[in-house]
Order: sequence, then structure tokens, then C-alpha cells
Amino acid sequence: MRFWDTSALIPLIVAERTTSRAERLLRADPNVVVWTLTRVELLSALARRRRQEPSAARRLLAARREILSAWQHWSEITAVEVVRRYAERVVETHPIRAGDALQIGAALVAAEDDPATLEFVTFDQQQAAAVEREGFRVVGED
Repeated sequence: MRFWDTSALIPLIVAERTTSRAERLLRADPNVVVWTLTRVELLSALARRRRQEPSAARRLLAARREILSAWQHWSEITAVEVVRRYAERVVETHPIRAGDALQIGAALVAAEDDPATLEFVTFDQQQAAAVEREGFRVVGED
């Protein structure tokens, strides 16, 4: 089981430079853990791309359906209060955005406060540095 950040999930549904790496990681361990608000981030990314690339609207709407379908098979961290407490500490400790701190907070909940027990999948270098300092093993970076 691995915790997946939005930056690692997007390449699973939209072709990007990191798509093949994300697909290999998913095949190696299909047990995906996500933060409950990751879904909003994913849908927002697709909506933004549809606005920027109207010619890709059909493909991006299919990707949206794919996310909603896959979401049903993923383990979702919904403990908002606990995640928020972790994230509040994380933003004081690391130079990261609030959304990234919430992702790390959710991963800490998933790991039951023992980051060494859970791998964290991200393609965001700044977040990866914070995640490593929190004690997680980062996968995703080449």
C-alpha cells in the first residue's frame, strides 16, 4: 500500500512525462491510499486543461470518468480534523503549500503516525523533500 499525491495520480489519467513511471508504480502495488480532497485537485486539474485545450475536451471528460471510477477502489483518508492538525504542524516545519501539507497530514494519518510504514508517491520535488524529512520513503522521483 502506498499513499499517492495528486502529482503522481494525474499522469495515470493524462499523458505526461511521468506517465510510464506512475503506471509502473501502480502495477507494482495497486493498493492506493489518497486524501479525501485529492479528488477535487484531480477534477480541478482536468477542468483547467479542458479550458486551456478545448480540442481535448472529449478525452479529458473520459479521464474525469476514469478518475471517478478508480476512486471507488482507492482507500480514502477522511479524518479532516486529524489531518488538519498534522498539516498545521507541517506548514510550520517545511516550506510547502497548504495543499501539500494536507497531503502529508493525510499520509501521516494513513501511516498511523509512523511514516516509516508507508511509501509516499509524489512527482513534486519540494513536497518529496518535506515528505522525506517527515520520515516517509518517497517513491516516484527518478
